[in-house]
Amino acid sequence: MDLYAAIERRYSYRGPFTDDPVPDEDLKRIVEAGLAAPSGKNAQTTSFVIVNDPALVKTIGSMHPENQALRQAKALIAAVIDRRPEAVYEGFSFQVEDCAAAAENMLLAITALGYCSVWVDGWLRREGRAEKIGGLLGLPEEKVVRILLPVGVPAGEGPRPAKKPFSRRAWFNSWGGE
Repeated sequence: MDLYAAIERRYSYRGPFTDDPVPDEDLKRIVEAGLAAPSGKNAQTTSFVIVNDPALVKTIGSMHPENQALRQAKALIAAVIDRRPEAVYEGFSFQVEDCAAAAENMLLAITALGYCSVWVDGWLRREGRAEKIGGLLGLPEEKVVRILLPVGVPAGEGPRPAKKPFSRRAWFNSWGGE
């Protein structure tokens, strides 16, 4: 799939998945897209755990009863960062930005390969969920799951909210300019 087609086609899918498996080679390609993302000072701070053991996927998915995609995913990709990041440029760490760039690359790869996903983030930060999932994945104490991507073949088309037009979100040379 062409890059711009993948960008246009990608959306946050929260619906059910079919029973079709996601082959290991596709999961590897998706994570390789994440590994290829830019990172501040090339620090490459994001690591990944691919979860494709059906029992583990089900255990993690059952933690979020409202998210059908997470509950029915055939695989999960956990993006992992340090709890206490090191500064890489003039006192700044860019690991949140690095993780976000990796997630977007993976979401585009997921779409290009014919799968769907949804970026799960805020839910992880509540009620110790990231820590519970980190424990299930055997993460070292200094690491935390920042983003979780459920992956699968969508059972149908999900709703696609309209994006605001260019003229309401982007301008040349000055804010609100023409």
